[in-house]
Amino acid sequence: MNRTKYTFVIALSALLLGSLTTNVMAEDGKWEKHHPRRDQVNDRLENQNKRINHEVKEGELTKKQAGELHKDDRQIRQEEHDMASQNKGHITKEEQKTLNQQENQVSKEIGK
Repeated sequence: MNRTKYTFVIALSALLLGSLTTNVMAEDGKWEKHHPRRDQVNDRLENQNKRINHEVKEGELTKKQAGELHKDDRQIRQEEHDMASQNKGHITKEEQKTLNQQENQVSKEIGK
């Protein structure tokens, strides 16, 4: 497997693992109740992941474009995680707003 394919497979695996982890936590009602801002941000990231994959299936995005969008989403997810780690697992309204603005930028790229 060449380096580019290997990197893509690793990145996609990490994204899927992060998505599965988020899904398990989101299914637990306590997560949604105690971390509503993080839940909202992560739900959007999950939705964007599905949209990206759908656009690839439909031929609207290339795999390279999808990889870049997934990379952007992983960076947002990491930033959300880092923010929460500094505030006992929570993010502030301002942090949520910042993350949503970043998600909006990625969302616009998906729909082009």
